[in-house]
Amino acid sequence: MIKTKELTKYYGKNARGIIDVTMDIKKGEIFGFIGPNGAGKSTCVRTLLNFIFPTSGEAKVMGLDIIKDTVEIRRNVGYVPAEVHYYKHMIVEDFLKYSTEFYTNDYEERLHELAKHLELDLTRKIGDLSSGNKKKVAIVLALVYQPKILIFDEPTLGLDPLIQSVFFDLLKKEKERGATIFFSSHVLSDVQKICDRVGIIKEGKLIKVENIEDIMKARAKNIRIQSDDFNLKEDEHIINLKKIKDSYHFTYKGNIDKLLKKIESYKIDDISITEPTLEEIFMHYYNKEDKQ
Repeated sequence: MIKTKELTKYYGKNARGIIDVTMDIKKGEIFGFIGPNGAGKSTCVRTLLNFIFPTSGEAKVMGLDIIKDTVEIRRNVGYVPAEVHYYKHMIVEDFLKYSTEFYTNDYEERLHELAKHLELDLTRKIGDLSSGNKKKVAIVLALVYQPKILIFDEPTLGLDPLIQSVFFDLLKKEKERGATIFFSSHVLSDVQKICDRVGIIKEGKLIKVENIEDIMKARAKNIRIQSDDFNLKEDEHIINLKKIKDSYHFTYKGNIDKLLKKIESYKIDDISITEPTLEEIFMHYYNKEDKQ
């Protein structure tokens, strides 16, 4: 549904946007696009939507060229920008109705349904809304006509946690409907909750694309052991060993069954084995890239 090949954007001669971004996003998946601010996420989104022209490379959305077929692409894409700027003096409901009139179907019922879910006040002027409520307007506008593709750029920015939860539920329903979702964010916990695959971008370059489940399962485990006679030392599998009060904390890279056999002779009062967070994994990829 979204395919890029060596997509590159420079601003002028030296200002880097994105460099040789190659990815293939399948129909019906939620693809996370993560990286810190300034990594090139918004540049990639704006290039896909033909708001800015690529310097080189190519990209297709639904098999359509992003430059030649931009009108047809936009008919089938819902978009939420990182920063929302709409007509300040318009009432929210008037603006949404005006926007949906560009389409042939009647979306008024769905418009009110989405606004209710997101607790969006339709009677206020857009200029009087907080940034979070402006983001709700953008989300309603993106979802209301149920497009084939949804492209989000920092969609949870400004939303309170309860509304974020509602938003994720709405995205799951869109996925069930068959929509393809491109979810660009620097909030790693959001990506972990909702995405099937994730692309990690650093300084304009896509450095890794993996399934979320594979990332979480294949990586090291965080271990905490509470014991009075614990005596393991760091080795190739046990790293970052430290004692905090009466507990030993370390990262284990290896077969958990072998670890359990190693510690079976110790008197252990308590033990916890947890998955690393996506943030820890994310930093692992960044640090690994820096060393290469």
